[in-house]
Amino acid sequence: MIVGICGSPRKQATHYVLERTLETLEDEGFETEFFTVRGKNISPCRHCDYCLRNRECVLKDDMYPLYDLLRGAQGIIIATPVYNGGVSAQVKAIMDRCRALGAEDYDSLRGKLGMGIAVGGDRCGGQEPALMQIHTFYILNGVIPVSGGSFGANLGACLWSRDTIEGVKEDSYGFKTLDKTLKMFKRFLNSQTP
Repeated sequence: MIVGICGSPRKQATHYVLERTLETLEDEGFETEFFTVRGKNISPCRHCDYCLRNRECVLKDDMYPLYDLLRGAQGIIIATPVYNGGVSAQVKAIMDRCRALGAEDYDSLRGKLGMGIAVGGDRCGGQEPALMQIHTFYILNGVIPVSGGSFGANLGACLWSRDTIEGVKEDSYGFKTLDKTLKMFKRFLNSQTP
């Protein structure tokens, strides 16, 4: 199963791109789950070390259904709008809260495949630094980050929304980066299937 995490509090361009990505995977026979932060209560990590002592997070909120999805995932796709040159606060909260998964089982995310999607309001609006944050999270947790490879999608899917769904739909270059990254992601997923 592939878990797609939409890190936008709005149902706009990032939601659209992730939904389209998961539909492509479903059309090719992959099982997917869409998780959005929109309308959810996901508190930031307190770094209180409760999870280290008790192997679960002290904060009982909407992160718990995502923990279940992540445990069962073969692949993870984090899609974020770009805020101040990085991931959204909601995506950062999810990343930080995954500390509890590692406290429960050090290898809970190890070996899964990870893909990143960053949607910025400007063409050069911080998509690559946001993808680097996603890849850093993957690396620190033993997730294998997958990019689109050299020549056009070095870190992953970089899209330009012009702050609208219509704008992102018109970003043919951005969708090329998505297609290249998705192609590599599927190649790795298929190589893991027995």
